[in-house]
Amino acid sequence: MQSVGEYHDNIESAMAAGLSQAGSRAAQPSLFDRADWLQRLKLHALVERDAMILGAKNRDGGQAWLPLIADGKRRAVSFANYYNFTFRPIVRNAKGAARAALLRSVAETARDYLDRIVLEPLPAEDGSADELAAAFRKAGWMVFAEPCDVNHVLEVKDRDFDTYWSARPGQLRSTVKRKAKKGIVDLRIETEFSDADWAAYEVVYAQSWKPNEGSPDFLKSLARAEGAAGTLRLGIATIDGAPVAAQFWTVENGEALIHKLAHVEDGVKASPGTLLSHALFRHVIDIDKVRLVDFGTGNDPYKNDWMEDVRERHRLICVRPTCLSNWRTIAGALWRGLAARRTAD
Repeated sequence: MQSVGEYHDNIESAMAAGLSQAGSRAAQPSLFDRADWLQRLKLHALVERDAMILGAKNRDGGQAWLPLIADGKRRAVSFANYYNFTFRPIVRNAKGAARAALLRSVAETARDYLDRIVLEPLPAEDGSADELAAAFRKAGWMVFAEPCDVNHVLEVKDRDFDTYWSARPGQLRSTVKRKAKKGIVDLRIETEFSDADWAAYEVVYAQSWKPNEGSPDFLKSLARAEGAAGTLRLGIATIDGAPVAAQFWTVENGEALIHKLAHVEDGVKASPGTLLSHALFRHVIDIDKVRLVDFGTGNDPYKNDWMEDVRERHRLICVRPTCLSNWRTIAGALWRGLAARRTAD
């Protein structure tokens, strides 16, 4: 099916051309595939970066969009940052051959503006990395794929919370039992946004071991929007009325996403963060009835206590072989591939 590519050098133009509809909440089940996610990133976290948004459409109303951010002359990277659990093309009203044709048109259009594109973190489980690699190769690009991160998840598999909890490590279960029995920590889970609750979250984060937040305005804007949509789960733990732990989750379409968690170092002996995680897992499993809990990217050891599966996140490096500045990248990738094959043999 014939499709026509297009290019936009700003997000407003792409939104008006169809990205707004293709990336709406109604059209995209995943938070990270939505136009308002891109708008929020651009406004709060990527304000100094130039957008380069590639699109393609067909006569049947199918659309595909690949949002990018400029990364030097004729170079671009994913329109994403550390807040993203995933990145992938935004596609609407197209499956199978039609979807593949749209993505190929995107890759062909990219040749007029770019010589190198790095796409990450692409999920392995849904084939996004493979379909993009195929589209770019068919459009004449050289594509090199490599793992770039991992994603810890819990498949609930119709269990209730007590069944899930009985399979957790003994030390974790013992900690929760002992600390909860002392009754020092008070817990609450909010599903609506309030400035007072968010201020409590920010107080905890500021006193935690965490580095300075990259874009606190981004997170607050996201929490406010998700509160309005009914997907917010903001957990707050207090001792004597003072906030000592906070966690920012969202729940939608059967999936719980754990965006941020922090606790005050002075309160660690009471294990407020562990108790709060216990409460939130119980809430999303028994009340929200989720089928998946997603702990985002990163291989932090503590995630193994709560989660059961690890999924890969991939990076695609797409280069134009006719561009001299790409030859070092090509040579290096080919050499690494050869070395890997020799090791395997």
